Amino acid sequence: MDTALVAGGRPATLHIQLPPGAQAARHARQTAARMLVLEPTLCPRTVAEDLVLIVSELVTNAVTHARGPYALTVSMEEGRAGVAVCDGSADLPGGQGAMEETAESGRGLQIVQALGADLFVSPSDSGKQVIAVLTW
Repeated sequence: MDTALVAGGRPATLHIQLPPGAQAARHARQTAARMLVLEPTLCPRTVAEDLVLIVSELVTNAVTHARGPYALTVSMEEGRAGVAVCDGSADLPGGQGAMEETAESGRGLQIVQALGADLFVSPSDSGKQVIAVLTW
């Protein structure tokens, strides 16, 4: 796995290629949490917990609903963080229609928005990026 972390200045940016399958979300969470430890002044602790959850939800969605390769980019500056998850599918997220209230899955993007993040989808040559921007 390639990991690039630009720290010690403002803004801080992390970019990693993610493994396929179930380990991708765990790896992404751990790497994002490590970045937040290295740059504690950029992000309050309560926001950091939300940011790690956003990373987990976006990566889980990519691995569940799209093909690889997968990549994660997290950029932080005081008052704002951006999370971008790239995958190899051009299919747009959220096209499953109305969800049953008792469904056990399918709420990832709703959770991201409930945490206060703005969501964007950007097509790319090899698939798409799902981007969440969180401000505080």
